[in-house]
Amino acid sequence: MGTDGRRRDPPGCGAGRQVFAGAALGAPRAAPAQAPHPPGRSSVQIDLLGGFRLLVADVPVPVPAASERLLAFAALHRHAMPRAFVAGTLWPETSDCRALANLRSVLARLGISGRSALEIRPGEICLAQRVAVDLHRARELALHVLDPATPGEDLGPAGLGLTGLPLELLPGWYDDWILAEAENWRQLSLQTLEVLSGKLVRARQFAGAVTAASAAVRADPLRESAQAALVRAHLAEGNQSEAVRAFRRYECLLRDELGLRPTALLSGLVTGLCGDPHPGVGGAVGRGR
Repeated sequence: MGTDGRRRDPPGCGAGRQVFAGAALGAPRAAPAQAPHPPGRSSVQIDLLGGFRLLVADVPVPVPAASERLLAFAALHRHAMPRAFVAGTLWPETSDCRALANLRSVLARLGISGRSALEIRPGEICLAQRVAVDLHRARELALHVLDPATPGEDLGPAGLGLTGLPLELLPGWYDDWILAEAENWRQLSLQTLEVLSGKLVRARQFAGAVTAASAAVRADPLRESAQAALVRAHLAEGNQSEAVRAFRRYECLLRDELGLRPTALLSGLVTGLCGDPHPGVGGAVGRGR
């Protein structure tokens, strides 16, 4: 303990703990390949969407909770990271020396399957090159869908693969290094589903458009852009009654949950189909008379 009341670590213990933070969390990622899935199939896979799973040859392998966090952290970043940075991020409340000791203990208890997912070097740790990560595949597919040069006709089943994915990244994990990544993925996945629905409408693949928009609505029922995508998809396939029902459900949900009304942009989609889209008191305001 120093004279200023702050903890002092023995010389050498804290070196490198913060140095790599910008490189690990803020470095730009390489541009995704145009193909939504990488060639070949890895025998080792880490799933982060919907919960953590380590699979070897498609068989789930149980690992201790601390090992799950180490593997998840490596899976999120993919590139080599100094041990001091990994330890300091996973155990931020301990001293640097204690964090490094915790990391050594976790590495020792990983087991053969867990260690096969990592490249462990004297001063660095990174995900093994051939390990597949569901989040990275899903993100590449999302960016492929969002690419303005990708027409709806070229998406089809590959794009709709996103509708069956869990949209929560490691639900129930509240570590600081997870929360920002989870929110980034939530926003990207919802935007992708909305764009996918619109592209499929323009490609006249109406069933797929409804499926994509419905997945976005299920993930965030209060998100108006998702509801608008669903209404547009129903209208495009000629199902006016479904469009009105979707609008009415959202109107009631928004009023009950937040005391709000749909915007004029969304209401305008069904104006003329169901009379006044804002009945009762809201309707009087909506008519302006």
